[in-house]
Amino acid sequence: MSQTWFETDIAVRDGRIVRIGYLKNVSSDVVIDVKGKYVVPGFIDMHNHSDISIIAFPEALNSLMQGVTTIVIGNCGFSAAPVLPKSLNDVKRFWSQLSLGISVDITWNSFDEYLRTLERIKPAVNIVPLVGHGTLRINAAGFTDYLSSEALGIMKELTVDAMKSGAFGISTGLIYPPSSYASINELVELAKIVSSYGGIYSTHIRSESHKLLDAVKEALEVGLNARLPVEISHLKAAGRSNWGKVREVIDLIKKYREYGVEVNYDIYPYTAGSTSLTALLPQPLYKDGLDKLISKLSDKEFREEVIKLVESSSDWENLLSILRWDDIVISYSWSCKSCEGRNILELSRELGKNPYDIIFDLICSDQGRTLMVMHFMSEEDLIYGLKQPYSLIGSDSLVIPPGIGKPHPRFFGTFPRVIKRYVKDLGILSLEEAIAKMSSIPAQKLRLNDRGIIAPGFKADLVILDIKNVEDRATFEDPNNYPAGIDYVIVNGSVSVSEGEYVKIRNGEVVKNPATLDIS
Repeated sequence: MSQTWFETDIAVRDGRIVRIGYLKNVSSDVVIDVKGKYVVPGFIDMHNHSDISIIAFPEALNSLMQGVTTIVIGNCGFSAAPVLPKSLNDVKRFWSQLSLGISVDITWNSFDEYLRTLERIKPAVNIVPLVGHGTLRINAAGFTDYLSSEALGIMKELTVDAMKSGAFGISTGLIYPPSSYASINELVELAKIVSSYGGIYSTHIRSESHKLLDAVKEALEVGLNARLPVEISHLKAAGRSNWGKVREVIDLIKKYREYGVEVNYDIYPYTAGSTSLTALLPQPLYKDGLDKLISKLSDKEFREEVIKLVESSSDWENLLSILRWDDIVISYSWSCKSCEGRNILELSRELGKNPYDIIFDLICSDQGRTLMVMHFMSEEDLIYGLKQPYSLIGSDSLVIPPGIGKPHPRFFGTFPRVIKRYVKDLGILSLEEAIAKMSSIPAQKLRLNDRGIIAPGFKADLVILDIKNVEDRATFEDPNNYPAGIDYVIVNGSVSVSEGEYVKIRNGEVVKNPATLDIS
């Protein structure tokens, strides 16, 4: 849903838009003169991983300064809840792979207790939660590849509890153990529960490279069989030999939409991805847990076995089969700050080590906390995916302040980059199309019935753009920079960013699935 701009006044009261029209004679305590600028709905980040970091950094500045007023968390199978007492250490280790060294005290067990924790810290942005399949599976069966009927029953109970507590759906991360061990039958069983509560199935598919089409089809089959909307996470065709496959993916999506499956995908405006360095390790090796795997990596003979497995097998999403050594850049290291911003080939030559040993050494010394950036996508695929009516925007980032490593620039620049590069510079999208992909379309996908558009009665989540000056300033070399041209950000009627500066007002809400609440 997009609408051409028009000149008007907007009145806000008690957190909601109350009038739109000529309001010159209406009095107000606060008046913002935005003549010559654009007022647009607050941006909705469809793919975010701030489940833990939002507790440490509730100001959410890197999101807020981009114009983001709502983040969707719990993606890729990683949610911060539920956490059964017996599974606390495993859940913490699971999360340590993505958390940039950020840790908080986990004081909750249930999904509802976690959401209450978020409400207490009063975040600066609205939070829309998903429950993560990986977290559910760890609670039921640890990191093992085997799932008993009893363990599946536990997962189902936890899923029901999360949905009743207000989750908007379930997410999977099918390249990350233990989610990677799940069968499609397991996914459908859980998705059917989510469907009964009006939720969505959001998935980091099983392969984004050689088996991309099979992986997309699996996701669509889950949607078809469980009868629920599907959101494919950060759509891409990874690896040079797979470039061009996004067109085939779109054809497949069109086919399943004709079958009645509501399919969308989120995308970020960069040709590089980012994840844990541990994602380079063969998935079958995780069966005894991350700690045991890391301890084995200090053994030379085990390293040789790992290398042999990597170079002879592709039964899992083998990222090293599509990456060159100079495609892999260390973005965060707990133990080697001088490694940040440098690629594996460069480090290998400087240190006189085999590239594999560079990777293994970092994983061991960082205890699995290392993050990497991977340069492995084509802009032609990105543009084709972005242009389709099914695409939404997601940053695939965490809320963090500047200075934590050299993260992917999407942490600080995703939303203004869509406008700067793909609207203003290349003309791939109209401004109206871009804004819709960042606001009304994700709101519609999530059934956020009072957010995502500017209309009377809707929540006053608003962004004021100085469109001529909107640009992302985060680069791969220097990512810790806020964008320009985002003049005001209003969250639930309160100004949180004024004239490009944070004014220390946190007025976000924990949003709960209205369909879920109606049922419960």
